[in-house]
Order: sequence, then C-alpha cells, then structure tokens
Amino acid sequence: MKNKCLILIAGISLILNIGCEKKTTINTASNPVSTSGTEIKMDGELPSKESIPKLFDEMDFQQATQCYLWALPIVGFAKWQYQHYKTFGASSNDLVLYNSYADRLGILTANATTPYILTFIDLGVNGPTVIEMPAGRTAGGLADFWQREQATIGEMGPDKGKGGKYVLVPPTIKDFKAPGYFIVPCNTVNMFFGFRTLDPDPKVTEMLLKQVKIYPYAQRTNPTPTKVVSPPAGKKWLGIPPTGIAYWERLHAILQNEPVEERDRFFMAWLRNLGIEKGKPFAPDERQKKILIAAAEKGQQMAMANSFEKRFADVKHWPDKHWDYVLIMKNASQHADNYDEFFERASYFYEAVTYSQAMMSKTPNVGQAYLGSYYDNEGNWLDGAKNYTLNVPANPPAVNFWSITVYDSATRCLIDNPQQNADLSSRKDLIKNADGSVDLYFGPKAPAGKEKNWVQTLPGKHWFTYMRFYGPTTAYFDKSWKMDDIKEVK
Repeated sequence: MKNKCLILIAGISLILNIGCEKKTTINTASNPVSTSGTEIKMDGELPSKESIPKLFDEMDFQQATQCYLWALPIVGFAKWQYQHYKTFGASSNDLVLYNSYADRLGILTANATTPYILTFIDLGVNGPTVIEMPAGRTAGGLADFWQREQATIGEMGPDKGKGGKYVLVPPTIKDFKAPGYFIVPCNTVNMFFGFRTLDPDPKVTEMLLKQVKIYPYAQRTNPTPTKVVSPPAGKKWLGIPPTGIAYWERLHAILQNEPVEERDRFFMAWLRNLGIEKGKPFAPDERQKKILIAAAEKGQQMAMANSFEKRFADVKHWPDKHWDYVLIMKNASQHADNYDEFFERASYFYEAVTYSQAMMSKTPNVGQAYLGSYYDNEGNWLDGAKNYTLNVPANPPAVNFWSITVYDSATRCLIDNPQQNADLSSRKDLIKNADGSVDLYFGPKAPAGKEKNWVQTLPGKHWFTYMRFYGPTTAYFDKSWKMDDIKEVK
C-alpha cells in the first residue's frame, strides 16, 4: 500500500517521500518566500486526484499574475483611449489639449510644467490616416499600443519642423504608396500621437494647434475638420490601468483588434485558460473570475515592488543615494541582447506612459533625464503625513530647466492636493540660499516663510517624486553634480 505524502507549493522546503523509504528535505531559500499556501497531497510519487484541481488553479493564478505584468503598457493606453472617447467625447481624429493642472490629474506621472496635446487614432475605423503638421517649432511622436516609439514628428522628425503630411498605415496593409507623404508603417491598429510646441508664447501654441489636421487618407480631398477637445471641467477621471476584473475586460477588448506578435503567443495561450481569447466574448466562469480578480491584486503588488524597489543592475544614478533611473529600458523597441525587457517594461509602464529615445538622452545638452525617488534618506517610504526637505545644490545640470514633481503612489498621478500644485522648478520664483542652492519642502503644512518652495502632501497617502533635467549637461552624465536624498524633518 502506497503512503500519501505532503508537498507545500512554492514554500521554503519541499518534503519528498518517494516510495516512502527515505525522507529528504530540500531548502529552496535562506529566507521565507511568500506562497499561495496551496497544500498538495501526494499519492506516492504522484499528486492525489483531489489535488489536481488545486494544481491547475495554482498554475492559472501564477500565469495570470505574469499576464498582468505583461499587459501593463497596452492596458494603460487602452484605458486612456477609453477616457478620450467615452468621457471626453473625442473621436479618433480629434486632439485633446491638457492645459491646466486639473486637466492632467488623471495621467500617469504627468509633467506639471508644460501642456500636452494628445490623441489616440484607431486605424481599424479610419484605415490609413493622415497627420498634417504645420511649419513651426514642434516636437512630437507616434507610439504603438505596446508603447514602442514608431516615429518622430516635428523638428526631430523627417519634416525638420518645416511641416508635412504623415500617413499612418495599419499592420494589415503592406507596400502602401502615397507620393508626397511621410509613410509610417504601424505595428498596431490603435496608435498614440502626442506633440508639444517649443515656443513659450501661448499664442504661438494656439496658432500651431489650430493648423494640425488628422483625417482618413481616403477623405484627403475633403477632410472633416479636426476638433480640439479638453477634459471636462470638474469631472474626476483616471487614465490609468483599472483594477480587479475591469483590468481583464479592458485587456480582452483591446486584444480583439490587435495582431498577435510572435513574442506574445505564450501569453495568449495562458490567457485562453482564463477565458480571454481573440474572437470570443469575455465570459470567464466563476473559477476563472475568482482567479483573475486575485491575480490582478497580486499582480499589482508585484508591479509596485518592481517599480518602487527596482532590483535592476546599476539602477542608482549615485550608488549611495536613493535616486533611481526611471527609464531603464535600453531602447524604445524594448529589446535587449537575447531577451525582451519584460520586467524593465513592466516597471516603467506601471508608473508612467509614453517612451521615446529623446527621454533617454546620452548627449549633453540634448533631450531629458529622469530620476525617481521613493524613499527618504533612511530608506522609508515617503509618507504624506510627515514633513521632508530636499536640498538642490547650485548649478543644477540642465541647460533649459529642471523640475521636481510629486505623485500619489496609489494612482501614480499628480498629487491631488488642496494647493493644486505638485511641482517645483527653476521656472518658478523659488527662494534661494546664499550659495545658490535651493531648499525644497514637502509636507501637510508649509514651513513659515517657505511657501514658495513647498508642495503639500496628504496624510494617509504615500508619495514619490521625479526629478527632471531638460537638456542634461556634462555634470549630470559624469555625476560631478550630486544631490542628496529627501530627508524627514523630525
């Protein structure tokens, strides 16, 4: 008669009793590892029949957590697109202008210093689509729905700021010809387009914005005028990945319209076991629904750890400080040698949206550089109930300007404080010290006389911050300019 043995899945030890002749304990970690707690009874060397469903549940759950991380970039864009279409009333051919602080509150880690002009274009509805850019100082780009940069538009693009017509071609159409147009073959059916004007004069921005046109190529002889839409005043909205079952509903909906790439076929196989499949309705049974909801919660916890406690090599700008590189992918394609940057991609797109090579500048005085801090100098999460200070030494390494912005850790959006301000920058009238440095303050109440240098935080909420350098100089790259950590004022 065979003896039944016990195995604890994903635990710190595994007890085997094969043939029940010898008991062996294998230590798999020096420290306890979190586990699902699923206990599996063994029938000799095989799982017992009553344990098989538990193993399948565990397998589906583990795969669902990884599908959550894999899908972050496409779900993030899909949710934001949904807000454009359903909440703002914008169409595929309209532009959305995010001008005020309130306009930008729903965007993942938005910049609080400059306006955004954005749209999501559905090539499935439009077919090939034209973006007509005027001559002028603009900087823009196109990204597919996996948030990979597809093209640069404006001064850094093929039109060189002289204006031109671009035509976006869906992945279903090959060898598209359109003389006189800049052709952009697209990886996905849905596309993101955003740009900003480089002239500080708001009247110039308004003039250039009115000249941008988006329309189906088939309607090029008589296009419908492009509208400029703003987020509805006074209406709260979030363009971030949803939670719970809504995450999977949004993923299922966007996958119906997009091609499956070779790199993603295994993930699509995992999703089939969870009731998510191309060409079929989203109708998970109760078992699958329970797993999906639990996996969305666990997946988000994994995403938080992966973003806020980055375990990638050389992620610190200064090895002895708590300032991480925010952009850790090697390039916009998300490819590295011999692998795709799965965890790097999940880290960035959990806390941010959009990515371009210009954001990863390696050339002094060009592009931008981003550093993120999630801890104080003692390694504790930044707490909205506490008071902190940060000293920015003299001569920050930025040709254009620098800014530091505070985000809500739960939403990863601009902090929605009564002050209605999340950023401090060299463009603002800050109080400077005699040596040229600047002391910044973060906390529920402003220190007396330092209101200009203060961002209000919210008790009961954690926060993190990005330090942006626009036109980072040699002193940034050689690290000869060094900034301290954020310190709690006790």
